[in-house]
Parts: sequence; structure tokens; C-alpha cells
Amino acid sequence: MTLDELCTTFRPRIEALLDRVLPAADQNPARLHEAMRYSVLGGGKRIRPLLVYAAGQALDAHPDLLDAPAAAIELMHAFSLVHDDLPAMDNDDLRRGRPTTHRQFDEATAILAADALQPLAFQVLASHPPLAAHPQIQIQLSNLLADACGSTGMTGGQAIDMSSEGRRLDRAALEHMYHLKTGRLLAASVLSAACCRPDTGQPVKDALERFATAVGLAFQIRDDILDVEGNTAQIGKQQGSDQARGKATYPALLGMDNSRKRVDELLREAREALATFGSGADSLRELAAYIVLRKA
Repeated sequence: MTLDELCTTFRPRIEALLDRVLPAADQNPARLHEAMRYSVLGGGKRIRPLLVYAAGQALDAHPDLLDAPAAAIELMHAFSLVHDDLPAMDNDDLRRGRPTTHRQFDEATAILAADALQPLAFQVLASHPPLAAHPQIQIQLSNLLADACGSTGMTGGQAIDMSSEGRRLDRAALEHMYHLKTGRLLAASVLSAACCRPDTGQPVKDALERFATAVGLAFQIRDDILDVEGNTAQIGKQQGSDQARGKATYPALLGMDNSRKRVDELLREAREALATFGSGADSLRELAAYIVLRKA
């Protein structure tokens, strides 16, 4: 399956599932539910769910089992974006070309909407019918997601990011922060497919983790590059916001040329990690290139 075929097949599938699992906008408390839906259904490339499905194809995992982790990871990603945009964090006004949730609603509603999205992610893993007959897979998926998002994962990475504003990190510290903040959830996306194929051997899991680690770091460096050379309309958020807040970024530390070289190097590493996979991983390879070379 090509990347275009992957997107055509699975983007509508994940959009429909997210629409189903989110509470109706008119269900009480309506304003909270409206904000939850606004935060999740307002666009986005759905990179993390696509990674779940692409890895599932490489492992020949059944798509029905992949739906729940794909939705749960996207809900958790949306939760993190709402919190990241808050005045106490990055204080952003735009997300995906629209007002951020706290600007569209209010700060308290945004906090509550994000707080509700997090448990909803685990509820999907616990209750989605195709997984009901596979309790061990449900446990593994829940542990994987919790580990990726906790204090030694995405949340810890955000804490380091906040504490580093106005400070200079060395390359190792910066890459560690990126691995936690972005890479861990991307890795969970890929590894969740392995959970759905319990017979997946450890060497295959290790290769997928190497792939996801390289892609996750490249993803964040590419974000840094776009913050410098993109434009607000194209990237969907305020251009130059990282520099304005004195954030530690790859271009600020090593310059644009070295940032681009590092991205190219990481893409090669990601491709090499999949060297032993057959044509079933072609969409995963294409998705990596898209993530690393995207313009928005």
C-alpha cells in the first residue's frame, strides 16, 4: 500500500472512530463536550494513527485490532496539544490554522477538555469491542500508552522544555528532551501494532523502536526548522514563536544547515531500521519520508 492509499483508506476510518467515541456536542455538559470535539476533530494530519496502521500492515496485524490504539493515541496527542497551548505553557493563539482551544472557549474549559480526553483514551482501549477478547493486548496497550505519556515520557519532555526556556542545552540534552516530548508517543504508535501481533519477535520490535526513535527526533527538528522558515498560514501556528520565547531548538544550537543534515541522517537511520522488512513496510517507509520532509 502506498502512502496515498494508506491515507485514503485509514484517515476516514480514524476520523469516523474519533467522532463515535467522543461525546456528542449537545450532551450535558455541552460546552465541555463541544471543546473536546473542537480539540480533536479540527483537522490535523493524523500522523500517529497512520503510523499505527502502517506498522500494522508491516506486521500483518488486523486493522480491527489497530483501531483502538490509533484512536487512543490521537486522543492523547490532542490532550497534550491543548495543554501545551495554554498560557501557563506555550501561550499559543493558533493551532492548525484555528484559534487554540483556550482562545475559542476559555482557559478553564480548555483545561477540563484536555483532562477529559486523557481518560477517554484509556476507556477506548478498555472498551473497544474488537479488543474485548484479547485482555492481554489491552493491558499491553494501556501500559505502553501510559509509559509514553508520563513523567519519563511526553509530560517529562514538556517539563524539560519549559525549564529550558532562556537556557542553552547541549545537543545530547536537547535530543533527550525531543525523544521524551515527541519520540515516545510516536514510538508507542508503531509499537502498538506489535502489541496487536503477540507473536512479534523481539528483534522486530527493536527494529521498529529504532525506526520510531529516529523518526521522532527528525519530526521535532523539522518542527524547529519550520518555525524558522515556514509561514503562519502554512504551518497553522505562529511562525517564530519558539525564538520569541527563547526556547532551546536545534537551529538555535547548531544552525539551519546542520539541522537539515541531522534530519537527513535520521531519515537514513529510519530506513536502515526497516532494511529486513519486506514490501509490507513500504507505506511505513513513505510515511517516514513525509514526516521528515513535510512543509507544514
